[in-house]
Amino acid sequence: MPITKDARTAIRLARRLLRARRSRGELARRLPGVPPLPPRSIEIAVYFADGPVNMYQVRQWYAPLAELAAAHPVAIVSRSPGAMLALLDESPVPVVYARQVVDLERFVKEQAPKIVLYVNQNARNFQMMRYGRMWHVFVNHGESDKMYMTTNQFKAYDRALIAGDAARDRLAAALWDYDVDRRTIAIGRPQADHFAGAVPYPEDDRTVVLYAPTWEGDRAAAAYGSIASHGVTLAERLLASPRHRLVYRPHPRSGVLDAGYRAAHERIVAAIASTNAADPSAHHVYDDGRELGWQLADADVAITDISAMIYDRLAVGKPLIVTRPVSPDADVDERGYLGDANWLLAGDAADVVARVDAAAHDADELAKLRHWVERYFGDTTPGVATARLHAAIDQLVARWHEVAAERGEA
Repeated sequence: MPITKDARTAIRLARRLLRARRSRGELARRLPGVPPLPPRSIEIAVYFADGPVNMYQVRQWYAPLAELAAAHPVAIVSRSPGAMLALLDESPVPVVYARQVVDLERFVKEQAPKIVLYVNQNARNFQMMRYGRMWHVFVNHGESDKMYMTTNQFKAYDRALIAGDAARDRLAAALWDYDVDRRTIAIGRPQADHFAGAVPYPEDDRTVVLYAPTWEGDRAAAAYGSIASHGVTLAERLLASPRHRLVYRPHPRSGVLDAGYRAAHERIVAAIASTNAADPSAHHVYDDGRELGWQLADADVAITDISAMIYDRLAVGKPLIVTRPVSPDADVDERGYLGDANWLLAGDAADVVARVDAAAHDADELAKLRHWVERYFGDTTPGVATARLHAAIDQLVARWHEVAAERGEA
């Protein structure tokens, strides 16, 4: 068994190295055609040190960043050749490739951004945070009650843009000597003002169920993924029902560490294809696309794991079921919404059709959702979160000018 595991690891590393080499070669061909940014033309930098597998973290910010750039010029700084290639194809704002620290130094010297935004807690963030004369601001890539949302790493940033009251109380309870009122600004969920994509199936009488599980996690405390424990059974039951339509949108990292988890994911994908082939009118969907929005907004009922998808769905205010992790070591914080969630145990997955039907028509459940939407996001009227984001950036830019003037560095 150890020999087999070592062989699989070696193969995985060899494939990763081959992909990286190809990406570097393609990037070397494309970069000469990318026009350089004029000096001092960028006010806000979005720092992204991850590779393609975590592109979802920055993609969800594309639309808000494009709108923000009209007032405060924005550029995304990429450290990975694979991510840079994707950004060159997709990003609505300029992209800068800074593979090495010397490239970062050149960018900082030439552009002198006033604000740097961070969408995750990558350890390489600290290579950018060494530079002063700018505000380092954590914006994250979602809102949730996972332990990730209360890490002491929040203290490393000058400010954090958070969703709402739940996030503020969560940080206040978890972090020692952290001035939540001064160092956080609540903005809601501006991405929800830009839900993207067209619904890929016809409007009919089927109940649409979004199943959006997370990945298996890289440690026992974060083992929230349900594909292997719940997913195959619930998918099979929903696919067998002529009254339901399944939209399966797994986390892009699903199965990267656990072969059994990947196998379960592949069984669901194969079952969707087989069911659609047998009944083309079913229009079940395996969704691995870049756009996120229509899935959350259109589904009659959503089933998610403990992840940011819960809170993206909460902002829609429609029925939601949460899978209960099977691992006894999974860290489940039930002080917030999860203490009031509509839980689905692994042993109850076979009854998912009945559970979905009940959730779709439960007035009490909908009333609970309305309460939690306000607690987590505040006013979710379209456009309000975007206005709060712009106000937060305006406030930080104004403060930058004040401090620069005080220090005689304006």
